[in-house]
Amino acid sequence: MLSSAVVSDSFRDVAVAAARRAGALLHAQLGAAHRVSHKGTPVNLVTEMDRAAEALIIEAIRSRFPDHAILAEESGQLEGAPRYRWIVDPLDGTTNYAHGVPHYGVSIALEVDGRPALGVVYDPSRDECFVAERGRGGSLNGAPIHVSGAGHLNESLLCTGYGYDIREARDNNLAEHAALALRCQSVRETGSAVLDLAAVAAGRLDAYWELRLGPWDVAAGMVLVEEAGGRVTDPAGAPVDLNAPAVVASNGLIHDEILQVLREVRRA
Repeated sequence: MLSSAVVSDSFRDVAVAAARRAGALLHAQLGAAHRVSHKGTPVNLVTEMDRAAEALIIEAIRSRFPDHAILAEESGQLEGAPRYRWIVDPLDGTTNYAHGVPHYGVSIALEVDGRPALGVVYDPSRDECFVAERGRGGSLNGAPIHVSGAGHLNESLLCTGYGYDIREARDNNLAEHAALALRCQSVRETGSAVLDLAAVAAGRLDAYWELRLGPWDVAAGMVLVEEAGGRVTDPAGAPVDLNAPAVVASNGLIHDEILQVLREVRRA
C-alpha cells in the first residue's frame, strides 16, 4: 500500500497548475474553427488544441521533474525514471469540443511504483478542479467530496460510453447499456470519461462503466472515485488493467448489482 507521503505537495501543485493552464487555453478557443483529423476511425477525432494543451502540460511536468516518465494520449510514452510516471489526457471529450459543446476535461495522474497515486481532473467550462491523493481523500475546488448514498440499482443514475470501433466491434456495449437502462433510473452518455469518473466521485452519478478505454481516460478518475469512498474494478470485478482498461466505477453500494448484470449480458 502506498503511503500518502509518496505524493508530495509539489507533485499536486504542478498537476493542478498545469491542468488549469491547459483548461484555460482550451476554454479560450471553445467554439472557434479547429483543424480536425481522425485517428483510425471517423469517430476518433483529434484537434490542434489536443496537441497544444498536451505540449503545455508536458512542458510543465518536464520543467519540474525532468527525470519522470510521461504517458500522454497524443505523444505516447516519454521515457524517464520508472518509479514516477505521469499519465496525461489533455482534452477528454474532443468530439464535444470540436462541436462547441462545453463538456470536456483535462486529466493528469501520477503513477507511483505502478499504481495511480494522484489524480487531477479539471472542467474548464465550470471551473471545477477535482483533486485526490492516495490516502488523503478527494476534493472539488478545495471542498471534500464523497460518493453518493444510492443503495440500489433501481434508484441510481448511471453513465457510460462507447469505443471508437463501435461500428465494427461486436463487443460494443450496446447490450450492456440496454440491460442496465431497464434496471436503473436512467443511463447518460456525456462524451467525457474523465468528467464521468469525477461525477461519480462527487456523488452526482452513482456509477459509470465503459468497456474499452485508454490509460489516460481512467488513471486520475480511479484515484478520485476510490478516495471519495467508491469502488473501481473491471467488469468481472477484478482490478483494472491500466494497459487496456475496462472500468466499472461506483459508489460501492450498487457495484455488485452492476457487475451481476454485466456478467449476465456478457455470458449470453
